[in-house]
Formats: sequence, C-alpha cells, structure tokens
Amino acid sequence: MQGDKVVLTLHNEDTSSHSHSIDLHAVTGPGGGAVITEVEPGETRTLSFTAKQPGLYIYHCASGNAATHIANGMYGLILVEPVGGLPKVDKEFYIVQGELFTRGSIGATGFQAFSPQKMIDERPEYIVFNGRTGALTRSGALTAKVGDKIRLFIGNAGVSKISSFHIIGEIFDAVYPEAATSTPLKNVQTTLVPAGGATMVEFSIDYPGNYILVDHALTRIDRGAWGVLTVTGPKNPELYKSLVEKQHSNTRHHEE
Repeated sequence: MQGDKVVLTLHNEDTSSHSHSIDLHAVTGPGGGAVITEVEPGETRTLSFTAKQPGLYIYHCASGNAATHIANGMYGLILVEPVGGLPKVDKEFYIVQGELFTRGSIGATGFQAFSPQKMIDERPEYIVFNGRTGALTRSGALTAKVGDKIRLFIGNAGVSKISSFHIIGEIFDAVYPEAATSTPLKNVQTTLVPAGGATMVEFSIDYPGNYILVDHALTRIDRGAWGVLTVTGPKNPELYKSLVEKQHSNTRHHEE
C-alpha cells in the first residue's frame, strides 16, 4: 500500500558467475535500489524503502550491462496500491512481456545461446508473455466466468520494443495509462505499454469462449506474444450469435 515501508533482501548464490542487483521503478532513491542491493556471488544485501507513489512498476536487475540481465529474464512487477486500495474486481492477473535474443532461429530445439548482437540490433528472436512461449496457453491459460470483472496488471520489461496490448473480442472498460492510478480512460481497444513501463486494464466478461491476448504488432504472435483467456458460462444470443443458418434458409427459399 502507498506509504508502506518495504524491506527487501537480495541474496546472490555463490555459484553465480555475475553480480546482481534490483532496480525497482517504485523506489525513490539512487538506482531505484540497485546501488544498495548490488551483490557479488555469495553476498546478501537488504534495502528498505517507502512506497511513496501508487502505481504498477517494473523491477529488474541493473548490474553490469542491465539490458543483458533483463533479456535473460531478470524482471517482474511490483504493485503499490493507493490508500484505500483499488476498486474491487473478481479476478486479477499479472502479465509481463519480455524479449529473448537467441543465436538459433525461431523453433530451434535444445539450449539456445544468448545473442548480444541481436540485442544490440533490437531483433529479438522471441517476444513472450511471462517468460516463455506458451506460458498463457493450454494449462497456463487464464480462466474466468461470464459476469466476472477482471483486472490485468501488464508490464513490459522490453528491452527494446513497445507493446500494443489488445484482447481479441474485448473492449477495455477502463485503462490506467502507464499504470498511473489517476482517472482511467474508458472504452479502449488497444493500449500502449512502453519498454520499462506498465498499464492496468479492467473489463467485464459478457460471453463465453476463448479470448486471445496479443501484442497487436501481430507478427509477434509467431515470436510467442500471445495467450488465452478461457471464459465459461451461459451464452447471450442477443449480444453475439451467428446468422449463417438464417442466411442458408433464405437462400433455399429463394431457390424454391
């Protein structure tokens, strides 16, 4: 909550080959906490900070070449709720978009070595939700019921691409641009999430089925940037239905 004092301890295993740290975008102070939490292999450091401003914030490793550490998956989200909390919803989900730069091509099997050159050229081989391809599909799909009000906490670790977040078949009732907790925008189809930034979206589910979550730079689907929200419950034909059968019937009548 806004105003809380947060104590964070970071330990770096002695088997690690690199130093590490945490830069929390929610922290007010040098390096966002990275200056205090810089840990060599085998070391432990503790940071205390006050969560001054509400919002949804990226955190990431900031040691060495920070982009390299982020591109290897060292990132996440921290939520600071405003005093009194956010409005009540039925379900909340966290989604973070990230990029993987591999020397192998898309779909190559086995261990994939990191490609520093592709990172410098801003050419990620994969763009994924929650760390890997398929993380939000099949057994990892998000689930809800008709009538649920849903809030998504969406981050973009980057390190290079802006995300154009969209759910196919849904309109966001409310969008908090760049995760600011001020007055939200209404009735938004697609929202931008900058590299190193976040957003929050809210919507109610009115019809069952599978809804596809995407970065609407749609070629990124082939690189892994998609997921599924599976909704169960009764259908509402007044809201959504097929007219194919009626059209076929009219065609037969005309032929007769």
